[in-house]
Amino acid sequence: MQAKDIMSRNVEVVLPSTYLSEVARRMHQRDCGCILIAEKDRLVGVITDRDLVIRGMSEGHNPGSTKAEHLMTKKVLYCRNTDEALDVSLNMAKNKIRRLPVLDENKRLVGIISLGDIAANLEDYNVCGKAMGHICAAPPKS
Repeated sequence: MQAKDIMSRNVEVVLPSTYLSEVARRMHQRDCGCILIAEKDRLVGVITDRDLVIRGMSEGHNPGSTKAEHLMTKKVLYCRNTDEALDVSLNMAKNKIRRLPVLDENKRLVGIISLGDIAANLEDYNVCGKAMGHICAAPPKS
């Protein structure tokens, strides 16, 4: 099974100039945990619900006047639509991420895969459980 077989195709995308208040509103409307940022048909960043709270609110950013480009994560990890779903889940676990944008051979955004997509579509339930365990595990104490 490949990424294209289990990904969600209906992805919410905004421009870098979108205000954080609009990003949050769209997350709420769609009941999703991240919004992808694209410019000229290219993925340039991502903002998660956690980013809005941890980096946005706690640092005092005004959601009505701060643009997505100021808060977005610019180094976006992704997978290809032809990648094997098992490999995608292992990559998510290794990098401790819950969602992964899916790009085609031309590096165009075609979807997104979440842990929920993996859990709902892979026959080996241990795969998702192990990925979730790695993602949620607390860092080792020093």
